[in-house]
Amino acid sequence: MKTILIKNAQIVNEGTIKTGDVLVKDQRIHQIAPSIDAEADIIIDATGKHLLPGIIDDQVHFREPGLTHKSNLYTEPRAAVAGGVTTFMEMPNTKPAALTQELLQDKYDIAAKKSLANYSFFMGASNDNVEEVLKTDPKTVCGVKIFMGSSTGNMLVDDRTTLDNLFSKVPMLIATHCEDEATIRGNEVIYKEKYGEDLPVRFHPEIRNEEGCYKSSSMAIELAKKHNTRLHILHISTKDEIPLFRNDIPLAEKRITAEVCVHHLYFNASQYDELGTQIKCNPAVKGAEHQEALFEALLDDHFDIIATDHAPHTWEEKQNSYFKAPSGVPLIQHTLNMMLEFYHKEKISLERIVEKMCHAPAICFEVAERGYIREGYFADLVLVDINEEWDVSKDNLHYKCNWSPFEGHTFKGKIKNTIVSGHLAYTNGEFDESQKGMRVTFDR
Repeated sequence: MKTILIKNAQIVNEGTIKTGDVLVKDQRIHQIAPSIDAEADIIIDATGKHLLPGIIDDQVHFREPGLTHKSNLYTEPRAAVAGGVTTFMEMPNTKPAALTQELLQDKYDIAAKKSLANYSFFMGASNDNVEEVLKTDPKTVCGVKIFMGSSTGNMLVDDRTTLDNLFSKVPMLIATHCEDEATIRGNEVIYKEKYGEDLPVRFHPEIRNEEGCYKSSSMAIELAKKHNTRLHILHISTKDEIPLFRNDIPLAEKRITAEVCVHHLYFNASQYDELGTQIKCNPAVKGAEHQEALFEALLDDHFDIIATDHAPHTWEEKQNSYFKAPSGVPLIQHTLNMMLEFYHKEKISLERIVEKMCHAPAICFEVAERGYIREGYFADLVLVDINEEWDVSKDNLHYKCNWSPFEGHTFKGKIKNTIVSGHLAYTNGEFDESQKGMRVTFDR
């Protein structure tokens, strides 16, 4: 591999910003120092720019296999790398769903050939595959995913007895989507009777409401406490759920952790009239009072991780009426930009962005040798000019679906280089695909 020397960077890492040089050699960070005088194949002058650890996104939907007309394990990792995300953890609700060890391995095999970013895949839990789930290797798989809501068929696991069985037996991290299906279905009947098929999308947060979220999240936490399960609840979207989580102990000591997604921090229900189904997602984007409370809960450590829940659909699919338009938003290319916008509004510091997007996912999932700028760690690095402005357009989107709710928006902060496991994978809009990302391992 080529050696890389990054000179004069503002290194954002572990709560500090310091000027220095970083030498990358043999996939890893070889040296960090105020000044490094060494030969290298590639020398990057980072004067005036900030060097961050690569972002670890613990929740994405890349759709392969089976739904590759929307996205796949080639296009979306490229978009991730362009957005400063060097590692992703992908969900099991593909077609076929990753409900057996063989099907899970198939996804790893595809990623090894195609993914520019580092990768891990969740094992899926269903109503009748607990024995298969128990075969999962916690050192090479990020976790087990349970859809306690917002799924269909055998992947919807909301029966108390089945959940009790899974929570009591699974020894590794369980990640959950928490929305109570009975509450949602009851609300759908009420709103469909009133508005028919032409229901305005602005009612989405009233159908997928606070009650449905809290009922499911509180059940998951009750089960986790009963069995001392390592539980991670994904994409919290309501202020009602905040008190369910602790902020009085270090993250490494928590048995129950929470994630908030960038779209729940960035958007609120007042934007449905403008953006419509573009921001239809599950759990729903809710009112401004929730948006504001979620941000506060992130800053005071009730929430541990920032993620995307990147979930692309084609533009044609999204143009359907409310009940037919699928839920999900393509976000991974702009997740860092969204948080930098909050930074420029003085709502969060660069150090805290790095903590919540890089360090905390590494701690939460016990990721081996990633998530920090440390000598000996894998060189997952992102160089950013935090002040350069640029416009989002179809010409610079890398998603297969080729649309974004940010088209026409000007972001302040541009990713200049992304290094994945020591490989300079992205430079000023250009990719080097000569080397692929690595399968992530875990210190468990």
